[in-house]
Amino acid sequence: MTRYFVFLFLVFPVFIFAQLKSPSDFLGYEIGTQFSRHADIVGYFEHVAANSGMVKYFDYGKTNERRRLTYAVISSEENLGSLEKIRTDNLKNIGILPGSATPDKAIVWLSYNVHGNETSSSEAAMNTIYKLITEHGDWLKNTIVIMDPGVNPDGRDRYVNWYNQVKALPYNASQDAIEHNEPWPGGRANHYLFDLNRDWMWASQVETQQRLKIYNQWMPQVHVDFHEQSMNNPYYFAPAAEPFHEIITPWQREFQTKIGKNNAKYFDKNGWLFFTRESFDLLYPSYGDTYPLYMGAIGMTYEQAGGGRAGLGVMNDDDIEVTLVDRMAHHTATGLSTVEIASQNSGALLSEFGKFFKNDNLKYKSFVLKGNPDNIKALTDLLDMHEIKYGYATGGSATGFSYTENKKGSMDAKGALVVSTNQPKGKMVQVLFEPNAALSTPVTYDITAWSLPYAYGLEAVASAILVSTNATVPSNTVSNMPSPMAAGYIAKWNSLQDAEFLSALLQRDIKVRFTENELSFGGTAFGRGSLIITRSENKPITDFDKALIEIANKMERQLYASPTSFADKLTDFGSQYVHLIKNKKVAMLQGEGTSSLSYGALWHFFETQLKYPITSINTDDVGSIQWSDYDVLILPDGNYKSILKDETFKTLEEWIDKGGNVIAIGNAVSGFEGKEGFDLKKNGDEKTEKEKDTLGNMIPYAQRELESTKDFITGSIYKVTLDNTHPLAFGYGDTYYSLKLGSDSYKFLNDGFNIGYIKEPESVSGFSGETAKAALKNSIVFAQAKKGRGSVVYMVDDVSFRSFWQNGKLFLANAIFFVNTGNF
Repeated sequence: MTRYFVFLFLVFPVFIFAQLKSPSDFLGYEIGTQFSRHADIVGYFEHVAANSGMVKYFDYGKTNERRRLTYAVISSEENLGSLEKIRTDNLKNIGILPGSATPDKAIVWLSYNVHGNETSSSEAAMNTIYKLITEHGDWLKNTIVIMDPGVNPDGRDRYVNWYNQVKALPYNASQDAIEHNEPWPGGRANHYLFDLNRDWMWASQVETQQRLKIYNQWMPQVHVDFHEQSMNNPYYFAPAAEPFHEIITPWQREFQTKIGKNNAKYFDKNGWLFFTRESFDLLYPSYGDTYPLYMGAIGMTYEQAGGGRAGLGVMNDDDIEVTLVDRMAHHTATGLSTVEIASQNSGALLSEFGKFFKNDNLKYKSFVLKGNPDNIKALTDLLDMHEIKYGYATGGSATGFSYTENKKGSMDAKGALVVSTNQPKGKMVQVLFEPNAALSTPVTYDITAWSLPYAYGLEAVASAILVSTNATVPSNTVSNMPSPMAAGYIAKWNSLQDAEFLSALLQRDIKVRFTENELSFGGTAFGRGSLIITRSENKPITDFDKALIEIANKMERQLYASPTSFADKLTDFGSQYVHLIKNKKVAMLQGEGTSSLSYGALWHFFETQLKYPITSINTDDVGSIQWSDYDVLILPDGNYKSILKDETFKTLEEWIDKGGNVIAIGNAVSGFEGKEGFDLKKNGDEKTEKEKDTLGNMIPYAQRELESTKDFITGSIYKVTLDNTHPLAFGYGDTYYSLKLGSDSYKFLNDGFNIGYIKEPESVSGFSGETAKAALKNSIVFAQAKKGRGSVVYMVDDVSFRSFWQNGKLFLANAIFFVNTGNF
C-alpha cells in the first residue's frame, strides 16, 4: 500500500505536465501568426490552470459587453497552498491589515492589452505563462506572479474582429493596405471609448472598478503595463523619462534602472533595439505605471513598436518589417526578465516596499474639505474605491494653504471631511490632493494638474498639522413624506445628482419647472435653477405624490412641500421667470471628425450618470438628418471643418434659427469661429512685432522641444469668473476652477452672453507656457451666442474630460435643460 502511494506521488506531476499544451498546440496555429480572440486567450489560461499545479485562475468581473475579466496567480505549488497567508502577510507588512508580519515572497503583477489594438501583449501573456511554469519554476519559489491577460477585452475584440474581416491572405505588409488603417473609433478604448490607461485613479469604468478590488487585495511590489507605440520606434522599457513626481523614492528610481539593465541584457543578446529615459514620464497619477508607483510598487510601462497599424506585419518607414511574432517575442522577453530580477531581489523589494508606507516627512498632514454634500459624497466614493481612509473634523479651524485664496488661509473645520497622510496610502493622498505638483521639466506626456479639491469644487485647506477626526459620517438622511394638500414641491439645484433627479422625473412624464430668479417659500430660500413640481400640472398622474416621493427618497433629494404657490416675496409658481422644462430630444455626433474619447466620455455621462436618452448620429449621415426632430445637438471635441460646411452648415444654421440648440465642446467651438451670426472670434497672437526676431528662428536645435512649451498649456487649472445669473451657470458660485487642456483663446462675445471668462489669467495648478497663458487674457471659457430662436453654447474647456472633473458636469445638464428656455 505504501509503495502504491509513493508511486502516485512520483508520477502525478509528470502526468499533469504531459497534459499541458503550448499556446500554439492549444490554439491550432503558431502563436503570433494569427490574432487570438479574447475567448481563446481565456480558454488557454483555463487550460493551463487545469493542467498545472503552479497556476490558479480567477474571474474578477465582466465588461460592458459581458466579456470575462480574469487573472492568474502563478507560483510554486507550495506557495499556492499558502496563498492567503502570503497575501495577508504582505498587507500586514504595510499596515493595511492589523498585525505584524515579515513576508518573504515578492509579488509581481503583469497587465496586458489595456489598449485593445495594442494586441501583441495578450499573445505574449500566453507565451509568458507557459515559459514561466515550464522553464523558470525556480524563480517562483520566492515570487508570486499575477497576470491579467486582457485588461480591455471589448477593445481587443473590436480590433481583432475588424482585422480578421479585412486582412489579406497572406497578410499585406504595405502601410497602404486596408488592414493597417482602422476605421473610427479604433480598438484602443473600451466599450464607452475610454482610455483605460488613464482611468486607474478616476475609476470611471467598470473594468477599472473591478480590477482595483483585486489590486488592493494584493498590493504588488512590481507592476508592468504592456503597450505598443508607433511602428517606427524601437522597444521602450524603464527607466522612465523626467519628470518623476517627487513622491517617487530613490529606491524606486534605482530599481527601475536595475530592471532596465536586465531587460537590456536579453535585448542585446538578440540584437533587438530599445530605448529608455525618453517620452514616458512619471507624473500624472492615473496611469498603469504611476498609480502603482504611488502605491509603493515599481511601476513601469513597456512599449513595443506596432500599435493598431501593425496588424500581423507591416513595413515601417525604415523598411523594417514589424511582425506580430517579433512583437510577442519582445514582450515575452521583458515579462520574463522582470520576474527574474524580482526573484533575485525579493528581499530588498519587500523591505523597501514596507518603508514606502511609513510616510515620514510629507509636506501636508491633513487635507480639510467642505462644500456641497453631493460633491463630498462623490469624493468619498472615489476614496473608498482605493481604500483610502478619511474622517470628519470634530471642531476647531484648519490653517494652511487655502485652495480658494491660492495662499495661506484658514477655515472653520467643524464637520469637514479630513483626508490625512497619516495612513498607509498617505503618499497617494499627497499626490491626489496637493495644490500643485512640482515639475523638473515642463515636457510631459499628459496633464500636469488634477488636484481633487478643484476637481470636486470644494473649499479646502492643506494643513501641515494633523486635524483631529472621528469616523462618524454626517447625517444626510432624506425621508420625504407625501403632502397631498401641497400646491407643489421645490427641490434645490446644486449638483449633478440634482440633474439626475430631474432626468428621472422627466422620464416618468412628471412636469417640472425651474426658476431663473431666487425664491423664498415658508422662510426657506432657494437659488436660481431650483426645481418646482406643481400639483396642478401633474393632475393626470395617478398617485402623483407617491410617485414623486419615491423617486426623491430613492435619489436622496430633499423636497420642500409648499402649501401655497404664493411666494414670501416676488417670484410665485406662476411667474414669467419660472419655466417649464421640456423633455428634450438630444442628438450627438460621433464618427470621423469627432474625438472618440470626447464622444465616449459624453456617451458614458448620459448613459451612466445623468441617465438621460440621447441619439448618436454618425457624421457621415449629417446631411440626411431631419434636424427638426431634435431640440439639442451636441458636438464633442473634434474637427468639424470638413463636416459642417457649405449646404450642411446652412441646414444646421436654419435649424438653429428656428429654435435648435447646439452645445459645442473643445475644438468643436472652432467650427463657428468667424461664421456670420455666431459672434465668435479668436484672440490674436499676443506677440508684438517688436518681440518677433527679425533675424528669424535663432533657437538652438537641441532646445526646440523645451522652447515650444511656451505655447502649450498641458492640463493646467485656471480660475474662471462666472455669471451665475445665467442658466448655464445655475448651481455654481461666482468662481469656477477649470481644467484647461489647450491654449485656444476666443474673444468676449459682443452680442451674446459671456458666462465663464478669464480677464487676467490665473493658473492655480499645472504648467502653462508663458505665451499661451498671456493669450488667455480677456477670453471666454463658457458662452452662449443667440441666433434667431436658437443658440450655440460654447464650452471651450471640455467638462466631461475623462469623467473625473466632477464639478464641471452640472454645466452639461444646465446646457441641456435650462439654456434657451424662456427668455434665454
